[in-house]
Parts: sequence; structure tokens; C-alpha cells
Amino acid sequence: MRAFEGQHSDNVAIKRSRDQKIVLLRQLREQFGALKPTVAPGIRSAMAKRISDLEGELGSSNTPKPARGRNA
Repeated sequence: MRAFEGQHSDNVAIKRSRDQKIVLLRQLREQFGALKPTVAPGIRSAMAKRISDLEGELGSSNTPKPARGRNA
């Protein structure tokens, strides 16, 4: 039973702005680069996947949307 609607345990993705995603991507890259060789491969692959997902989100948001003019 939930204490209130909208709490973090609702398993809903956190909505971040583009600027927040850029900061998060920079932090993840720094953390990934600072990982020691003894870190478990699962953690390393999870971080790499998260970085590639963020890069994909930021890359897809850079593409301009098609213009909808009178002829479109």
C-alpha cells in the first residue's frame, strides 16, 4: 500500500530536462572513467548501457523536427 500517490516507489521514470541529462551524462562518463579494473563486469556494462542510452536520447533530441508549413 502506498503512503501517497507520486512517491518514488511508484516505479515511474524520473523526468529530466535536457540540461539535467547533459550533467548526468558528464557525471556518468567521469565515474565510468574512474572505475577500477576490479569492478564487476556487470556494473561496468550497466554504466556503459546507461551512458549509451543517454547519448541516444540527447542525440535524437538534437535532430530538427520536420517543418509543418502550408505545403506539408
